[in-house]
Amino acid sequence: MDDSVARAMAKWPDVPSVFGWLRLDRRGQWRLKNEIVRHAGLVAFLGRNYAADAHGCWYVQNGPQQVFVALDYTPWVVRIGAGGQLETHTGLSLVSIKDAMLDEQGNLLLESEHGIGVVADRDLSKLLDDVCDNSGHRASEVELLNGMGGSNSSLGLRWGDSQLPLTAIASTELEKRYRFVRNPLPTAPDQAA
Repeated sequence: MDDSVARAMAKWPDVPSVFGWLRLDRRGQWRLKNEIVRHAGLVAFLGRNYAADAHGCWYVQNGPQQVFVALDYTPWVVRIGAGGQLETHTGLSLVSIKDAMLDEQGNLLLESEHGIGVVADRDLSKLLDDVCDNSGHRASEVELLNGMGGSNSSLGLRWGDSQLPLTAIASTELEKRYRFVRNPLPTAPDQAA
């Protein structure tokens, strides 16, 4: 969190939260009132001040005000960075991947030290090239389709020197399993902005 944000929070502790203004889309782009945020400084500010509360509602701390984020899918969007490493939409490197999953729509989800993230569609095909069967051969389209349906448990994702099991997950299970809220709502009428 920025020092200026911490000072503003101390100076004005009772500023009401904002809902319905900020969204994180499935490509990891911030959207303010549905318009893509393109200003590099603002994108960096949003990423630096992005956090979750105790209830799994994600927000950006904007000075003394929490601006809650509607999530198109997961709290993190994973992409391949400029150096070929995996990173979050905020630029945090993925050092360890704990779990790799495919949902019924063909989305690849990775659980890392940062939490659960969907792989951005632009990078999905590159990572699907690293999905393999038990013998280490690249998975076929049929095997991937079976994995999406949950009927192929023999797939894995090559990550570094290891291979992670690739399991199936229903998109409807993500919020509960990973304890996040896709669409935070005000708890009291005076919190809405």
